[in-house]
Amino acid sequence: MSSSLPRAVPSTNVPAASRPDAITTATSSANPIALTDRRPVVPAERLVAEMVPPPRFAGVSFGSYLPDPTQPSQYEAVQVLEEFAAGISAAATPAKKGWFRRAAPAPAGPAGVYLDGGYGVGKTHLLASLWHATPGPKAFGTFVELTNLVGALGFQQAVQTLSGHRLLCIDEFELDDPGDTVLVSTLLGRLVENGVKLCATSNTLPEKLGEGRFASADFLREIQGLSAHFRPLRIDGQDYRHRGLPAAPPPYTDETVTERAAGTPGASLDDFDALLEHLKAVHPSRYGALLDDVGAVFLRGVHQVDDQSTALRLVVLADRMYDRELPITASGLPFDQVFPPELLKGGYRKKYLRAISRLVALARDSAA
Repeated sequence: MSSSLPRAVPSTNVPAASRPDAITTATSSANPIALTDRRPVVPAERLVAEMVPPPRFAGVSFGSYLPDPTQPSQYEAVQVLEEFAAGISAAATPAKKGWFRRAAPAPAGPAGVYLDGGYGVGKTHLLASLWHATPGPKAFGTFVELTNLVGALGFQQAVQTLSGHRLLCIDEFELDDPGDTVLVSTLLGRLVENGVKLCATSNTLPEKLGEGRFASADFLREIQGLSAHFRPLRIDGQDYRHRGLPAAPPPYTDETVTERAAGTPGASLDDFDALLEHLKAVHPSRYGALLDDVGAVFLRGVHQVDDQSTALRLVVLADRMYDRELPITASGLPFDQVFPPELLKGGYRKKYLRAISRLVALARDSAA
């Protein structure tokens, strides 16, 4: 199945057999969905088919990106990516036949562009805009989704599948362990050899990935090799989700959350503790499927998450909820206090800050 097709809507395009826990009463306002009751099974074909920008970025373009007037680097990023897209498009255009015509030379420069910057400066918007401006076949996915795809297909099959693409866009490029570093470094090296152009986003420059997490010489060597494929492009600015906006909205009571969930079509309703426990039994590659048919998320008893493994699972779930633009109504602690200071000072600091930014934005959507 071509990964350049529009993102399939799981509730209509995915066979019921692949979603055994997608309850038929999911859209009943009187019976909110319990995410803790779901144990989705996601076939590899769906992972490939869904390698397109998430719904939030389905219609974006370079023209719809609004650079901060005080940040010249944002204007430069748009210009560089437009030129990058034009080069890929030119290479994809068949040369006209003629006696004295020569084939167009391959575009010069690095095989990819690396968008570095803080959370909320519009990196994913720009990455999706590049994807939309480039002819297919092409693929778009987060770093986690890419590693999950390799796990589902096997390395050689993943190389074969992705080598048929002109462009691979990788969002939130973060290396959490040396094994993933070697895997992705090798994969991207093979894809570059096969002519695939790359673009990635992250909160850290390629040379700094893994800093504060591992000190292995092998790890750092892999990072240096990986960075050679990209032209780093710094994007400065403040989080657009919070420009001039108040802090996280105050939480509701348990009773209000339960009442509103019962009156909202497509709502999910879970106790925060139970949901965090359930995430341990669901692979992060399936968190998106966990939210199939969900239109709004309701949580009771949100509290501070002190365990790092649990916190990182919550980060992935927050990303998937944000991709799907699911408003969150919650009781307990405000989302800007969900991760303790000791976690925010550690090696995964930027992941947690991104998750806070997105959870707060979704809570504001609910309040609005």
